[in-house]
Amino acid sequence: MSHENRGEPILIIDDDEQIRGLLKDLLSPTHDCTAVGSAEEALAILDSINFHLVISDINMGGISGLDLVPRILERTPDTVVVMISGQQTIDFAIEAMRAGAFDYITKPLDLRHVETAVKRALAHHQLLTQKRLYENHLEELIKERTAKIEHLAYHDALTDLPNRVLFEDRCTQALAIAQRNQHLVAVMLVSIDRFKKVTESLGHAAGDVVLTEAAARLQRCVSNGDTVARFEGDEFALLLTNISETADLVETARTISDVFKAPFRLGVQDVYVSTSIGISLFPFNGPESSTILRNAVAAQYRAKKQGGNNYQFYAADMNALAVKRLELETSMRRAIENEEFVSHYQPVVNLASGELVGSEALVRWQHPELGLLPPGRFIGLAEDTGLILDIGEFVLRQACSRTKVWQGRGFAGLRIAVNISARHFQQKNFSERLVEILGQTRLDPTCLELELTETSIMENKDGAVRVLSQARKLGVKVAIDDFGTGYSSLSYLKNLPIDTVKLDRSFVMGATTDPDDAALVMAIVTLAHNLRLRVIAEGVETADQLAFLRRLRCDEAQGYLFGKPMAPEVFESSMPMDPRRKIHALANSRHQQVDSPATTVHE
Repeated sequence: MSHENRGEPILIIDDDEQIRGLLKDLLSPTHDCTAVGSAEEALAILDSINFHLVISDINMGGISGLDLVPRILERTPDTVVVMISGQQTIDFAIEAMRAGAFDYITKPLDLRHVETAVKRALAHHQLLTQKRLYENHLEELIKERTAKIEHLAYHDALTDLPNRVLFEDRCTQALAIAQRNQHLVAVMLVSIDRFKKVTESLGHAAGDVVLTEAAARLQRCVSNGDTVARFEGDEFALLLTNISETADLVETARTISDVFKAPFRLGVQDVYVSTSIGISLFPFNGPESSTILRNAVAAQYRAKKQGGNNYQFYAADMNALAVKRLELETSMRRAIENEEFVSHYQPVVNLASGELVGSEALVRWQHPELGLLPPGRFIGLAEDTGLILDIGEFVLRQACSRTKVWQGRGFAGLRIAVNISARHFQQKNFSERLVEILGQTRLDPTCLELELTETSIMENKDGAVRVLSQARKLGVKVAIDDFGTGYSSLSYLKNLPIDTVKLDRSFVMGATTDPDDAALVMAIVTLAHNLRLRVIAEGVETADQLAFLRRLRCDEAQGYLFGKPMAPEVFESSMPMDPRRKIHALANSRHQQVDSPATTVHE
């Protein structure tokens, strides 16, 4: 007998005491044997002991062995039964097997046959047990997997919050109850402001940390019975059912704003974000969940349009704004294919000589229905959708090509400045695309200047330094646009690979009327020159502003005094054609005052 079968419980049933004793003596040294004289005694024992093997006579007084087998298997399905009988015919063996027996032994007993049968039976029991364990494990695994799949179908994988499907279902149920009980229900859509900047600067893993922590903070802002869900991206939704008045919603919105004031810890770096919240209230803003949700989206869109970090209740005209934005996005995608975007060019003038030294390319959208749209109407949307990449590359290529043509027509060395989105230089292949465009347009790299805002550079300073350094190695110039409106830190200028500082028009506008603005302009020009940077003043509109900037020895300027952004044909026809290319504004007094108010000067 094998060692692994030692101690396995065996029940011996036979009304012949001699047979019982013989089997017990044979098997007891290696097994835990129990012997009884009838099926009735066996059934009493089977209620308390689980035997691996039962060896039973067929013919006994009272319940027969054949009747006993199904009762044993009903109690313990994995028990193996071996029948004993003095009948030698095959019919009895077949009948025993049909009753559920595993094997059949005839009398008189051959002890070697008995040992072999017992060994086979116990091995079969082990197989049955393993099969049962496997089936049970498989069943549990299926239950767990099924539960997990069902959970994932209704919950967000990252935050484990309810997803949109579950939120909309709960919203429908809450509105039905509220309608019966005449209660208020509110939906709040919460979007994390500038979340894309976090992922673009620090990666998606950092974004996941912010989203997970944001989910935890939002859950602290609601009562028991309310729902916090994550829809997609940086958008969360709150279903608030314990509302008595709108003041409760204001309080919740302020609580959300407060909990987001604390920094998000990302390794050794702290990140600060705010929220834009749209609020829609049942029954005032819609009769069913789909309308309530749609109106919350419209309210949130207004909160974002107002600069973020605020909350807005739904108003009836918001849906029209949301629909208009969607229509604009759709037509923008079509506009890229149809090449509806065009560049206008604004002259840049050397203030010492009055010479036209370059221009800035400013994108416009020649919309087939709405006419010529300024960038303020679509750049924000292009940034949000990622379409700015295609638009920006188109403008860059177009501007380089146009400038090369002008250089061939007598304006050798004419520079072109092109605004670049932060998304562009965050692309891994930006430098390669830049080389390709310069090669295709045959423009000298030293005649191209890339303009970026302070904010776009400082959001990912390391990445910006790397990419801008690569551009400068090509000979391309780099300028900080709208200087003073972003981080307004002069100290970082010496650490950035830049050539030019463009002084924001708001400082230029007040330089001749506000002593503080004048002092700021003087400080910026002086520091920039000390760092060997060129200074270009934007938004120059009056002769007084021009005279002030020339006294400070500001290098260059652009603005309505010299010319507004013009279509390429108009710009070319207005170029001064004398050998020194002097701009007319410095020589002709009728151009020294511009009637356009400062508020109309936009790129």
